[in-house]
Amino acid sequence: MYLLYVDESGTTHDPNQQYFVLAGFCVFERQGFWLANELDQIAAKFDPADPANVELHGSPMFGGRGQWRRYPREFRHSAIEDALKVFLQSHPSNRLFASVIKKTVVSPKDPVEVTFEQLASRFDQYLMRLHRNSDTHRGIIIFDKSTYETTIQALATDFRTIGYTWGVIRNFSEVPLFLDSKASRLIQLADLIAYAIFRNFEKGDDKFFSIIEPRFDSEGGIVHGLHVLQ
Repeated sequence: MYLLYVDESGTTHDPNQQYFVLAGFCVFERQGFWLANELDQIAAKFDPADPANVELHGSPMFGGRGQWRRYPREFRHSAIEDALKVFLQSHPSNRLFASVIKKTVVSPKDPVEVTFEQLASRFDQYLMRLHRNSDTHRGIIIFDKSTYETTIQALATDFRTIGYTWGVIRNFSEVPLFLDSKASRLIQLADLIAYAIFRNFEKGDDKFFSIIEPRFDSEGGIVHGLHVLQ
């Protein structure tokens, strides 16, 4: 089974932000432990006595807010880079998926609906490609708990029954699950990935994006894992 860990960056309602990003990574079920263990070691640099108390969260780490205020900028930013490199160096079957939209382009549609449809369909297509190569797996999408939970659950149900723009979702074993990011290093990694992509498009800062860019799902030189609408 493949698990797709997803988080958003940017907000749907802030007029000062142009972009909304929904992004994450899929990981084969046995790869999750390795990734989480590597991220634990990064967190331990900040609190060796209780690394579980350290939540790797892109925006606060970058800006030095909350518990991150007491750490130097270079230390915080290096930790973001280190976490993203953990994914860069992980098993090649682990892939990135993201939908990036300029909110004015899809208005009055809900950016959450547009990005989730893109993300879910691209993950489903990845699983279909594996199946065609005699490597059949089901998938589950796992989100951070958020204000969008009700919207996403309703969309997921429709995709499996009524269908979406390009067909019907066929390879998911369950509707999306929602976890508290404080309890999941993999959700925290999804947050860092979404934030890296958001900064690239919103701020023109590719410092973090350039680390993960090679890991977007692709086949035959065609990148399937990154959807951009601007």
